[in-house]
Amino acid sequence: MAMNNRRLEFGRPASGKRRMKDLLLHKDNRFCADCNAPDPKWASANIGVFVCLKCCGVHRSLGTHISKIYSVTLDEWTEEEIDAMIEVGGNASANSIYEAYLPEGYTKPASDASHEQRAKFIRSKYEHQEFLKPSLRIVSGKSSNKNSFKASFSKRLMDSFRKSTSTSKNMEGMVEFIGMLKVKVIKGTDLAIRDMMTSDPYVILKLGQQTVQTTIIKSNLNPVWNEELMLSVPQEFGQLSLQVYDHDMFSADDIMGEADIDLQPLITSAMAFGDAGMFDDMQIGKWLKSHDNALIDDSTVNIIDGKVKQEMSLKLQNVECGELDLELEWMPLDH
Repeated sequence: MAMNNRRLEFGRPASGKRRMKDLLLHKDNRFCADCNAPDPKWASANIGVFVCLKCCGVHRSLGTHISKIYSVTLDEWTEEEIDAMIEVGGNASANSIYEAYLPEGYTKPASDASHEQRAKFIRSKYEHQEFLKPSLRIVSGKSSNKNSFKASFSKRLMDSFRKSTSTSKNMEGMVEFIGMLKVKVIKGTDLAIRDMMTSDPYVILKLGQQTVQTTIIKSNLNPVWNEELMLSVPQEFGQLSLQVYDHDMFSADDIMGEADIDLQPLITSAMAFGDAGMFDDMQIGKWLKSHDNALIDDSTVNIIDGKVKQEMSLKLQNVECGELDLELEWMPLDH
């Protein structure tokens, strides 16, 4: 009991703890900023992102001059550190800058990525700043005096970002994100055979310059993934591209079909209704089946338990057979 009293007396105020927990509850902070693993419990105080335990280990290896890692629930945070986290605005806001220049076709590590894959991506993203707009890149050297570290790495970056936006209305190549898209890849049905008698399927989703993928399911033409993938939605979002591949150990992976998904019905409906939590369950939009899309049936957009969701079944294109079931969920940045 004495230890608990000491923590309450000398630690940060309870109001600070509540502010951190509130920030963590924002939808875009419920997934790791670097690999999309759910329920991150660690945060970088000077970058302003929430990360999972596995990515946290890589962040620690960068050094505190780049990423100062704390437990959200166990460590003591100063009010200044919490203010810096809130100023950055969370994972989606930080990623819209740190990942603004992801190369075409670049695949971020998934939640099951190896340590080597995580380390390569995280160092490229934060230490080498390879995906930042060049004019925003900051060379940060180690300081021998920890107390001289007055401003967080991300605060300095955000300051540079604001200066850049105030002096240039046309920021060529910068991407402004309007929300997050959660895609639940549910299952595949009667997928094409690409090995002797079966296939090892996985799904790739592409939106703008972002690419995410599911895990590989071995020897299964009717795979069940029930796997959730997260994508940031840019202001000019276009279509969500989906491809199914057969994983091969010794040669290039074989395509098993593809489909394009029109996000307009989901996003337009969601934005028109605003805060979905204020409405009862109801249908608010629809994507109609036609000869020039992959829908098997009309796909409705619904408010369900305060969330905007859209289920769909797709007939894979440019392949002899195969269907895929998905569920999309719109996640505004201000929730």
